[in-house]
Amino acid sequence: MLNALVGRRLARISATPGKTRALNAFWIPSAAAPVTRAYYLLDLPGYGYARASKADRAAFGRLVRHAIGRPALAGVVWLLDIRRDPSEADRAMQDLFAAATMPVLAAVTKSDKLPRGQRPSREGALAAALRLDGDQVIVTSARTGEGILELREAIAGLLEAAPR
Repeated sequence: MLNALVGRRLARISATPGKTRALNAFWIPSAAAPVTRAYYLLDLPGYGYARASKADRAAFGRLVRHAIGRPALAGVVWLLDIRRDPSEADRAMQDLFAAATMPVLAAVTKSDKLPRGQRPSREGALAAALRLDGDQVIVTSARTGEGILELREAIAGLLEAAPR
């Protein structure tokens, strides 16, 4: 998703989900339309699917809490698989975002894996389960490009609303 979002190969990918073990920071220059200012994109470890020990998962949680507590953070782009119901970890993450009053965009990924007719109901179910407004949820597919421009524009809106 990161690579599709910025339009170039930025992050290395693996066939096995959950490989990210650290916070990776990527500098995105202001030339990345429609964004008018440069920013950092932070890629955090997956807290749900990643095959990790209990201690590693606790460390991931501390890393996420530290990252969302940063005053310069404009918002969170939260990747959620459209095919999966929210887990307890997803619900805990939403509670964490809400407590931090963090602006959240939910990029509902892998839309290409579902028939087009099922996408709206899955999008609505995820939004309702995680108490997200409709404008916070963007259905995307890195493979087909669905929703990528809309996600870029939403990120630009977060950046414009954030204090400089």
